[in-house]
Amino acid sequence: MEVFLEKYREPLPKPLEELERKALSEDVPIIRSGTRDMLRFLLRERKPKEVLEIGTAVGFSALCMREYLPKSSHITTIEKVEMRLKEARGNLEMLDEDDRITLLEGDAAKVLKQLLIKGKSYDFIFMDAAKGQYLNFLPDVIALMADDAMLVSDNIFHDGDVLESRYAVLRRDRTIHGRMREYLQVLCEKEELETICLPIADGMTISTKKRNGKGE
Repeated sequence: MEVFLEKYREPLPKPLEELERKALSEDVPIIRSGTRDMLRFLLRERKPKEVLEIGTAVGFSALCMREYLPKSSHITTIEKVEMRLKEARGNLEMLDEDDRITLLEGDAAKVLKQLLIKGKSYDFIFMDAAKGQYLNFLPDVIALMADDAMLVSDNIFHDGDVLESRYAVLRRDRTIHGRMREYLQVLCEKEELETICLPIADGMTISTKKRNGKGE
């Protein structure tokens, strides 16, 4: 299916195409084409002013989102892995010419709380960090969402494992299997959110925060 869809897909700018090729050749986890397509559609439709990304990796997804946003929009992205931070810094310095992306370094659990203390609020949040931490991040993520803000959680199927029975999954993967299933359950039951699960790429959820918690 991906091969068929590729001919209808909007091509990446050459520098991003090269960055994608390099990341894939080095087994760096970056967003899949289907995820990129959905982000492009959502961002162009909603035109959020303030975007938060949890999980920068080498900066590929942040740079893609930058392409899909108005020039007045700003992206804040969080990463803690030093090896990836070094690459991300270089990529952002080279490709984010007008400084529309801010890279925050550190554990997302701590950085999210710091953003809350500063009174920050975001119109769009993209969560693509360690899958076992999604549930831990969720309360602060919701608190950082403005009314009618959107949260996109990526890789919710965890390479298909989450769709399988716990006993069909390798023992070493059972903890994250349980954590992701719990995250989906909690996320979909949040009264202040409207959530849909989509079988795009490795699975994603799209949630919107109801205005004043009433869905108005």
